[in-house]
Formats: sequence, structure tokens, C-alpha cells
Amino acid sequence: MPPRRPDPEKLRTALDAQLVALDEPPFDGPATALAGALVAAVLAAYDRGRTPERDAARQAVRHLLDRLTTAAPGRTVEVRVPPYAAVQAVEGPRHTRGTPPNVVETDPRTWIELAVGRLTWQEAVAKGAVAASGARADLSAHLPLDRPGRPG
Repeated sequence: MPPRRPDPEKLRTALDAQLVALDEPPFDGPATALAGALVAAVLAAYDRGRTPERDAARQAVRHLLDRLTTAAPGRTVEVRVPPYAAVQAVEGPRHTRGTPPNVVETDPRTWIELAVGRLTWQEAVAKGAVAASGARADLSAHLPLDRPGRPG
């Protein structure tokens, strides 16, 4: 199943709301840069000790989860980032019923920091910011998402 394509207008609305909350001007770049700018704006909110705008955080999390499913397609590991989204990724035996045997769960900030490389998988697990269960629930081979040669 290919990742969903986010609506550029929804991304722009979420990004501009986040930029206003940060006392910054609205986004004036190309549509192709919306998702990256949104992730950066959400990280800027966290860096300033603020809670990001809910829709901005949700859109950023979903975008990065979609990128994970592109980089590591499959249905072996369920990656949950409550309250925003969950996806199945990573090649291997497919899970079809009940509780998945391989589950990763984390909060939005940790997921974004893992996805962009601000935090390593090992650091996140060591500090208890990621709950990972199952033999295939280690995402370190797939993070950060911007490794050279990785689809993006």
C-alpha cells in the first residue's frame, strides 16, 4: 500500500498556523518544501519549549511515518505515535489479527527527532522514550529517514 499523499493546502494551513504561533512570517516557499518546512517548524516549537500546534504536529508525524513506510515497506512492525497515527512497516511475516507481535510506540516529539536524526534509536530506547516489543521491533536500520540512498 503506497503512502498517502498529504493535501498541500492542509500542510500549508498547518505550517502557517505553526509559524504564526512562533511569531514568524507565513511560508512562501515551493509546495515541494511544505512537509520539510512543517517538520522544521514543529521542531522549532519544541526547541523553544512550546507545545506545537496540534494540526502541525499531527501532519509532521504522519508525513514522517509515511516516509518510513516508503523506506521500509512491509507489515511486520506496527509503529504507533499516539494520538496522531500508526502505520505498519518493515518487510517480514505479515501480521493480520489481534495484537501485533512487533510494536513500536513513542510520543510525537521522540518520533520526529528519531526520524530526522536528532536522536538515535539507542538513545531513545535507553531513556525510555520508545517502547519496542518483538524480535523485529528495532527500527535503527531504518532511521534517520534522510540517510543517503534512501527514498525521500
